[in-house]
Amino acid sequence: QVQLVESGGGSVQPGGSLRLSCAASGSIFSINAMGWYRQAPGKQRELVALVDVPIISGGGTNYADSVKGRFSISRDSAKNTVYLQMNSLKPEDTAVYYCYAIALRVNYWGQGTQVTVSS
Repeated sequence: QVQLVESGGGSVQPGGSLRLSCAASGSIFSINAMGWYRQAPGKQRELVALVDVPIISGGGTNYADSVKGRFSISRDSAKNTVYLQMNSLKPEDTAVYYCYAIALRVNYWGQGTQVTVSS
């Protein structure tokens, strides 16, 4: 079992920045990748960014085209935490952001945190 606890999020004006954090606990050594998905009202949940967790895999990353160049995902292995730095935020980035982890082919989700971009 893996538990995910998110922090960060909130409201920001267009062009602003926010950072999300996700701390993992439990069977952390079984985690293959962690990252973030988001879901806007009336839309399906979509991938935002993923990072490989095992050090041996080199920490490869994957981003949605809509956030490339604006968002950056990183990991702190000592803290079992993944971060999502979001810059140049747009109104279309407004959504509930969910932390995600996959471990031994099982998907785990955080409780979600709201990000609102509005003037």
